[in-house]
Amino acid sequence: MKSATIRGIGLPLPSLTVDPQKLLFSLSSFIAAAITLAIAFSASLPRPWWALLTVYVTAQPMAGAFRPKVLYRLGGIAVGAGVTILLVPNLQNSPELLVLCLASWTGLCIYLAVLDRTPRAFLFQMAAFSSAVISFPYLDDPANIFDTTIARVQEMTVAILCVTAVHALLQPWSATPVIRARAQSFLGHARRWAAEAIGSRHTRLENEHRRMLAADITELGMIAVHLPFDQRWAPATKRRVTALQQQLARILPLASAAANRLDLLRAQGALSPELASLLDDVSDWLTDPESGVHQSAPLIRRCEKMAAEGEAGAGWSGLLTASACVRMAEFLTALATSRRLAGRIGSPGRPRLEARVAQPFALARDHGVAALAGLATASAIGLYCAVWILLAWPNGSATAAFAALITCSFAAQDDPAPVIGRYLWATLKTFPVAALYLFVILPRVDGFEMLIITLAPALLWMGYIQADPARSPQALPMFSCFIVAMGFLARFQGDFALFINTGLAQLGGIVATLAVTKMFRSANVLHTARRILRANWAELAQLADIRRPFLPERWTAQAVDRLGQVAARMAVAPEGDALHAADGLADLRIGRNIIPIRRALPHVPHDARHRLGAVLSGLSAFYSSRWRRGRADPPPAEMLRSIDQALHALLALPLDEPRRRALRALIGMRCNLFPAADAPAVEGRG
Repeated sequence: MKSATIRGIGLPLPSLTVDPQKLLFSLSSFIAAAITLAIAFSASLPRPWWALLTVYVTAQPMAGAFRPKVLYRLGGIAVGAGVTILLVPNLQNSPELLVLCLASWTGLCIYLAVLDRTPRAFLFQMAAFSSAVISFPYLDDPANIFDTTIARVQEMTVAILCVTAVHALLQPWSATPVIRARAQSFLGHARRWAAEAIGSRHTRLENEHRRMLAADITELGMIAVHLPFDQRWAPATKRRVTALQQQLARILPLASAAANRLDLLRAQGALSPELASLLDDVSDWLTDPESGVHQSAPLIRRCEKMAAEGEAGAGWSGLLTASACVRMAEFLTALATSRRLAGRIGSPGRPRLEARVAQPFALARDHGVAALAGLATASAIGLYCAVWILLAWPNGSATAAFAALITCSFAAQDDPAPVIGRYLWATLKTFPVAALYLFVILPRVDGFEMLIITLAPALLWMGYIQADPARSPQALPMFSCFIVAMGFLARFQGDFALFINTGLAQLGGIVATLAVTKMFRSANVLHTARRILRANWAELAQLADIRRPFLPERWTAQAVDRLGQVAARMAVAPEGDALHAADGLADLRIGRNIIPIRRALPHVPHDARHRLGAVLSGLSAFYSSRWRRGRADPPPAEMLRSIDQALHALLALPLDEPRRRALRALIGMRCNLFPAADAPAVEGRG
């Protein structure tokens, strides 16, 4: 909508623009909330406000995301309720031990949730949250804990089933268009980056785009989990998206490898006119939005022909040309295949390209990071409970419950402190609205229908905010403050003292969470990035160790995932930090070069196998040293000699396909590890 102007002054008036999808999501959540309250009131559930709050805590803008999560959430509620019934009656005479057990249980659940990194993590989060909100408010009266647990389970279950049913019926969003958009976004980024990479300007773009490229690959897998639960007529399948992920994961190392060789050729003045013409044509295909997938086939054939001529040509420049062309051909093949797969998402037909996919895209997991998140959560809850018990604060139990809600909601973030600070500010902003409703509006309301009509403006407004990705973190504190302050019992209770005490309990939980988070987690972002880098080096050392199991596809998936995680955190690293010296993309290329060398070992004579083994042994020792020291140290000079000796050994042999791939891998490894080294004395194969 166009903005208007004030007559005679010319000042623009702000225009009111309403997003239909966000409004539909908010309306769906409100209908679910109304149904939930109706059931809670008619069934005389003791705390209807828990049911109402659960509606908005579990609401998700993507409809397909509800169906897997509803199973995990209901399972988490059942597990949390079981732990409550197991612990509270048996430890009611030892409150210190009971608090320790509950805090430890919550920390364990958060550890598992952070480690999992799939929608299954909602089971662990819900188990932690439900046990906390059931147990803490009723530790002073454990005799009725069984009835209390059953009531809380009923309230939360009714809310989850209502919100799932309403959103599934109205379908605000589906997972399929989101996956298609992510895939197209990645392909657009990859094509722009590759076009400038082969034009020698990739150094600037590498830091700018690789985070988005790697993050899009991982996010595709997160969304793909929901596909089996999306509309039954959705043509996209999890297998098809897994195949797409595996193709996309190849694009990053292949395109950057081609750019690396082209840089070396330009530095040596060895870029032939034929290769320059090929690069222009490839760049035109990449940058032309109207270019078709079929147009890549002639370019791939030209790359392969030039690669064969380069390997049969003279010296090191010929081998570099061959390496650049081979990687470019592989990159174009992977990009064309990805475009075909992405184009088939959302269209009917049986999957064909993904028929060979056997394993899902593996995510990297860090037990240390997960353990730190769990320890921080357990320590925070223990601290809240200690303060509550020592001060004998009547509403301190509510503080512990709110603190558990906040810590469980943000435990997966490296540094939740800024988000929790905004949580506090959003809570403070909502208190006047809650007070207006509780003491001015609701006393004049009579009947359930009028209650729903009266609540509609506030809940629809907050639901609209929840549907906006930029403002959604504000929604949970607003709902928590508003709904908990209302109370929503069977009869209206406008108790000002209770309102203030409950509000202070909420603020106390947020402030205590913020304090403990700053103590435990605020310096964790760079620490996490370094841990991820070291984990990648450790995996590279294992990949190069011929005594270790060989799972190349799994390693590639985890390496791409780590690349995105590190790149996302490097933005906060200060200038000169050691993180900037670590080239995750070069490590990814080196790992991809280790794979064909290991595969070639059974296909070469003893002497060549010994040379290749020396290269792998040196790589394993080099990355093990990096892992132990925690620094991106340069490779030793002995490794350059080992690579050159292995190159000469392979060049002296007839090249079948495994040996040819190993030769190309050695060339790539030398270019990545020793880009400034003098050219080796190699002879053409004529």
